[in-house]
Amino acid sequence: MTTEPLSFPRLQARTQRFTLGAPRAFTVSPDGSRVVFLRSRSGTDRANLLWVLDVEDGGERVVADPGTLLGGGTERLSAQERARRERSREGGAGIVGYATDAAVELASFSLSGRLFTAELRAGTARELRVPGPVIDPRPAPDGRLIAYVTGGALRVVGAEGAEDRALAEPESATVSYGLAEFIAAEEMGRSRGFWWSPESDRLLVARVDDAPVERWWISDPAHPGRDPQQVAYPVAGSANAEVRLFVIGLDGTRTEVVWDRARYPYVAHVHWSAAGAPLVLVQARDQRSQLFLAVNPDTGATRMVHADEDPQWLDLFPGVPCWSPGGQLVRIADEGGARVLAYGERPLTGPQLHVRAVLDVSAHDVLVSASAGAKAAEPEIGEIHVYRVNELGVERLSQEPGVHSAVRAGGVTVLVSAVPDRPGSQVQVLRDGRRTGAGPAPAGASAKTATVASYAERPGLSPRVTLTQGGARRIPCAVLMPTDYHGDTPLPVLMDPYGGPHGQRVLAAHNPYLTSQWFADQGFAVIVADGRGMPGRSPAWEKAVKDDLAAVVLQDQVDALQDLAKAFPLDLGRVAIRGWSFGGYLAGLAVLRRPDVFHAGILGAPVTDQRLYDTHYTERYLGDPGSRPEVYAANSLIDDDGLVAAAEPARPMMIVHGLADDNVVVAHSLRLSSALLAAGRPHEVLPLSGVTHMTPQEQVAENLLLLQVDFLKRSLGLD
Repeated sequence: MTTEPLSFPRLQARTQRFTLGAPRAFTVSPDGSRVVFLRSRSGTDRANLLWVLDVEDGGERVVADPGTLLGGGTERLSAQERARRERSREGGAGIVGYATDAAVELASFSLSGRLFTAELRAGTARELRVPGPVIDPRPAPDGRLIAYVTGGALRVVGAEGAEDRALAEPESATVSYGLAEFIAAEEMGRSRGFWWSPESDRLLVARVDDAPVERWWISDPAHPGRDPQQVAYPVAGSANAEVRLFVIGLDGTRTEVVWDRARYPYVAHVHWSAAGAPLVLVQARDQRSQLFLAVNPDTGATRMVHADEDPQWLDLFPGVPCWSPGGQLVRIADEGGARVLAYGERPLTGPQLHVRAVLDVSAHDVLVSASAGAKAAEPEIGEIHVYRVNELGVERLSQEPGVHSAVRAGGVTVLVSAVPDRPGSQVQVLRDGRRTGAGPAPAGASAKTATVASYAERPGLSPRVTLTQGGARRIPCAVLMPTDYHGDTPLPVLMDPYGGPHGQRVLAAHNPYLTSQWFADQGFAVIVADGRGMPGRSPAWEKAVKDDLAAVVLQDQVDALQDLAKAFPLDLGRVAIRGWSFGGYLAGLAVLRRPDVFHAGILGAPVTDQRLYDTHYTERYLGDPGSRPEVYAANSLIDDDGLVAAAEPARPMMIVHGLADDNVVVAHSLRLSSALLAAGRPHEVLPLSGVTHMTPQEQVAENLLLLQVDFLKRSLGLD
């Protein structure tokens, strides 16, 4: 008996968008002999195992299997761990994160709230019996102790399981030590709340008190007998959690880090290495000024190393600020209309490169992720490459057109590459950044290459995508046509954007377009357009949305659509738009404000009222709602009285929202629905019980795609 192949929606849901089975979370040992990573056993298995690749022979071995360690038992996650995974959009299971000592010989991780360690050379793992549930365990650099958080307390235990003790315990129910607060994890990219000293003798620890933060309640209407979940949500214009830093010794002694917390309340980034004093980046509430502070760990005093100001806002970047091994400050800065790498006070790159992240800093060079700048010779639409940068110049390490990233240590680089004509990502382990056949290696160095296998499922379809630019502003676009389309008959159009800051969708890779191609194969020409506000071109391009998240991004979608119609067979009389989160907000803007262009919209988890979203994100672009209510009104779908201002004619709308969403709460969609009803506007609402901002449930994710296609065909009058 043969088994029917799974449909694309079901396969995509089962494989979590074809990410299961793909290797990730790489760490290279400082001697270059080992690469540690996570990977599940197959493309449909959610449970990640901890693996080690021996660079010399390319062999892989499992060092920690969650099924074995839990005795086949089911994982049970604490509320705090579930919240951490929601902030990081982590949909996997098993070992979803780990940390190592400085030598990358000992790893620690939590499973089902229990603490485990793994000897990476020997390939053995064991449980340490400690109070739980355990969150974010991290070995000291010398590997003798493990620090972890439980119940809001920071504790340490010996690597053999002895002498477990608390270093800092919460003074009240609203206080925690060693965890990132909601706003840091959701918006700043800081998921950690404690950092070991290089000497392993003390820690820099965040103390968070969320007592000032408003309390919201997330209930499950499908189960009225369950208590609602309380969430400390820092809505725009309201109080944030109070964050303080302490240097805490292994005997529990503490020294508070002192800076002007009233002026600079946001702790955005912390770096502590042997190259210098602890380095802390703090931002003002309006994010237009920030300080780089060096901390004296003995006294808690700070000195300013560098200060930045910007009339719009200051972005945060992965990997910086940090010290070079020689003690130079490494940062990314907006200078001369470009985003550059600064080493000390000197820029090492120019306007030809738009630097996005620092991946590694060695004594000889800096490894960065970057795209072509506004003044590059060619646009390289959707490409992100890895570069070596030093005083002698810039060398591109990744060669194929695509999206690349890397991890490096000990003369070994792990290069992760996604390209347009190959599913998933390829992972290569390179010595001194060189592949076999890539030219002569330096004297005494090897060019040997290993490849880390991926077990991810193949999607069964290949995007038929054209990367191009649209409109006078040369908006990056991807156009997808049906696989079997070879004519010139105009096709109904589906705009499929994200559209908001930090959410680039036009990428020179295969898998980002799988869902868009599936929609195209249902009979649509699908357009993905990255207008102003998106990363990757210039600071001015990204900051053009200051005070205007609505009109600017919507106009760019309109301009791209109308310009592309000159080159592609698009039926501009049948145009729909779909999106999730900011994309859902953009879809709402499109059908309500420009019904002359857009004829139907699918709004997934939309931010309909900017006053209901969080402080760090919303205030960055729109300022303080208390002093600028008119700006918030202009950028929301509903007004102060809960009414919707909409142009004629009325267009069909499907509003989709997870009832358990604690990021964009369902109140956004409910208020919009009420406003539409009051205005006599027909619309559909699809509530997703038990679903958060992600939709990891297999049946939900599959049927959500099918229902969207049905809605689009009904709304546009298609067979």
